[in-house]
Amino acid sequence: MTPAQKYVETIKGKKVAFVGMGVANTPCAEFLAKHGIEVYACDKRDKDYIGAEICEKLGALGVHFSLGDNYLDILPEMDIVFRTHGILPFQNPWVGECLNRGQTVTTEMEVFFKYCPCKIFAVTGSNGKTTTTTLIAKMLEAAGNRIFLGGNIGKALMPALDEITENDIAVVELSSFQLLTMTDLVNQPDVAVVTNIESTHLDHHTSLDEYVDSKRNLLLHQSADRRTVLNADCDYTIGGKVRDMYDDVKGRLYQFSIQHPVANGAYLDTASGNIYYAENGAKTLVMHKSDIRIPGDHNIENYCTAISAVWGYVSVDTIKEIARTFGGVEHRIEFVREYKGVRYYNDSIATSPSRVISGLKAFGEKIIVLMGGSDKGNDMSEMVPYILQYVKLLVLNGATAEKIYNTIVADSRYAGSGLKIIKVLTMQEALLVAKENAVAGDIVSLCPACPAFDQFKTFEYRGREYKRLVNEFED
Repeated sequence: MTPAQKYVETIKGKKVAFVGMGVANTPCAEFLAKHGIEVYACDKRDKDYIGAEICEKLGALGVHFSLGDNYLDILPEMDIVFRTHGILPFQNPWVGECLNRGQTVTTEMEVFFKYCPCKIFAVTGSNGKTTTTTLIAKMLEAAGNRIFLGGNIGKALMPALDEITENDIAVVELSSFQLLTMTDLVNQPDVAVVTNIESTHLDHHTSLDEYVDSKRNLLLHQSADRRTVLNADCDYTIGGKVRDMYDDVKGRLYQFSIQHPVANGAYLDTASGNIYYAENGAKTLVMHKSDIRIPGDHNIENYCTAISAVWGYVSVDTIKEIARTFGGVEHRIEFVREYKGVRYYNDSIATSPSRVISGLKAFGEKIIVLMGGSDKGNDMSEMVPYILQYVKLLVLNGATAEKIYNTIVADSRYAGSGLKIIKVLTMQEALLVAKENAVAGDIVSLCPACPAFDQFKTFEYRGREYKRLVNEFED
């Protein structure tokens, strides 16, 4: 039997509910319905919001719908409940109610890990997850492997159990929300990567400890023959912090750094600009940092991370070829267009101050920035020195515009910085202001520092709307 068939056999005759019909649960509901399972789609939103075409497709497969304010009323009748990854169990009482009734509450990713038959490269962290995950997948694929890429990167992997084999490789990006309840990984990751840890998502997690502990779940289940990759430049993963991850490593430890050499792993030699891989007292030249097509020191770090993960699976020539040809991931300092000599970039993923810092430093000059969105509780002060150094016009918009403005003007260096700040209501208005003030040679970047939920469904929707508007500029 395929892995999918093995799983379906265990749930035959059971009623299965998916709570939250987003990018993960929707294809999984379709997947189980095609296998003859009785499926219920539950969401507080209506069919118009979910998508009429999606709902019609699910309905044709026999999926039942429970939508609107009373969407959870159907749950007591269910045997298995899949929560969407954004629904955190400790903040949603219905999860505990299901467990008290003896129902199984799970997620798409938990099922995938349990039944996946092949090697798993799993990546988590606060920043750099998607680019690192993509790089790992591209390197492994270029080396001749069949890759199944998914998870928090935007694609459900449970439906892949229909076709995945033991000879393939799964490359999975995992968020803290996904890892929070993955406390008993039967199928441990062959390679576990933590890009970095910073204080974020505190609007959803009950504490910083809960957030960090969710990331630790990725390491705690590995055996001695597995590989763990940690950031040697990050306090939370390797040094000093009370909750650092060094002591969590059960497998073979590899590190990466863009500040200093490491004993096992990839690092940047800051004097020469060369990237080396070190192991067993020897080092191998991989490439020069100038070989990397996508800009920014944070992308040098992403390459060091990926190299540490794939070493032994991929040749140096393959790594260099990816570095020279890969143009970046959508919404991550993504070049959109040059219009009247002005270059426009989409960095909608920059939803935290640390991402903003990386995005600003990547260009190495003063630029025009669109910033603002919904508030997830981040301290904005850490990015202020970089805004003052690298931004000449800041156009603030959305729910956090006033918060960011007040943080900047409270800095003693603001008065003499020459920074111009304009506040508007929406991202669309901010882009118009940027366009009107930009001159040939300028760079305009959507670098919001915040999630998009005040104006858009997700940061992807925000980035695509930004790109649509930019591409519709007319002479």
